[in-house]
Amino acid sequence: MEYATTRERIIEVLRSADRPLTAEEIASMLGSEVTAKDVYEHVVHVARSLRSRSKGLEELVMEPPYCKRCGFVFKDLSRPRKPSRCPRCKSEWIAPPRFTIVKRN
Repeated sequence: MEYATTRERIIEVLRSADRPLTAEEIASMLGSEVTAKDVYEHVVHVARSLRSRSKGLEELVMEPPYCKRCGFVFKDLSRPRKPSRCPRCKSEWIAPPRFTIVKRN
């Protein structure tokens, strides 16, 4: 029996989801051996491999995190992650980024 890698399992979870998912939701669907931190590390590679394997027909898209208090959107993140504090209002009430797979025509 052939086993899927963690990255292949992340792709399958995102393909079967009916809405964008957070890293925590993806990790819980994959089981106890995968943490949200692991998912954040894997999604960068998942995005690259998904784009190349599908020849540009599928793309991993991230809805950026935002502050639930003032609405500040973290658009310019160098890597996917959940920021700890809002630079505008200093609130720690941050909505995590959400990930989905979009099909292109």
